[in-house]
Amino acid sequence: MLLKVGIFDPQPLITLLPSVLKIAAIDIGSNAARLQISTVLHNEGVVSFKKVEYVRFPLRLGHDVFTTGEMSAQAEAATTKLMQVYKLLMELHEVESYMACATSAIREAQNGHDVVQRVEAATGVKIHIIDGQKEAELINNVVVQALDERQYLHIDVGGGSTELNVYVNREKINSKSFKIGSVRLLEGKAVKGAWRKMEDWVDENVDKQAGITAVGTGGNISKLFNMARKNDSETSLEEIQRIRDYVAGFTLDERINQLRLNADRADVIVPAADIYISVMQWAGTDTIIVPDLGLKDGILQLVYAQMMRKKK
Repeated sequence: MLLKVGIFDPQPLITLLPSVLKIAAIDIGSNAARLQISTVLHNEGVVSFKKVEYVRFPLRLGHDVFTTGEMSAQAEAATTKLMQVYKLLMELHEVESYMACATSAIREAQNGHDVVQRVEAATGVKIHIIDGQKEAELINNVVVQALDERQYLHIDVGGGSTELNVYVNREKINSKSFKIGSVRLLEGKAVKGAWRKMEDWVDENVDKQAGITAVGTGGNISKLFNMARKNDSETSLEEIQRIRDYVAGFTLDERINQLRLNADRADVIVPAADIYISVMQWAGTDTIIVPDLGLKDGILQLVYAQMMRKKK
């Protein structure tokens, strides 16, 4: 699947800052839509991306899609307004190139393609609807950089889907996307048999005798990890279970006001934790690494790679 990047040609802003290359990624998920703008840094031949702007807005598109099968007029209007805001931010930052990707909710919406065409017509922002395989590929391209030669089970839980990937010696040997996610569980719309299919897949593809370490990505595992107050990049299954039970002991209102969770995080964090915990138990692992990486990072990497190919 070839995804085209968007190119901006805004009027130059009056600035005293030195010129730097900036690129952007927009990740439109089932729970929230994120914009990240990063500068491209070069240091002794190594390219890296430094975050200069990050905005997350809880569109909660999965609420409509997983219940009715379509995006509502209100959801479309909110998406259009948000893309207008994101476009203005990219113009202000003088972003040279960007890519916007939509995942589970929009790709499952019966009117998803029509909606993104109308959004593009209204805002100029082109949205790519990517399948689960492409979504996993973009995430994996950055996650693999945090791995070594051991066996890993990468678990990425979104609002509408969960992607599982098995790595050995930093090579992906198998992967699968399942229609089960935090928002889908919250709405009681998990696809029938999804839990069993996911468990069976783990049993068939994980070598438990060799030992395995989990790698978790997604906003909910990052929040659980931060609540555990770990100084390094990993924690245990026991600790994730402890934090999950602790949060579950509060009402939704208490999670927002006492635990200071965002409203759109407060209601999905427990069902998301249940997915991570279940997969780890099925795989027989007690350790999970939580790198600060996700789909937006994979999109940024793809944007930069496509820019470099065009310049050759």
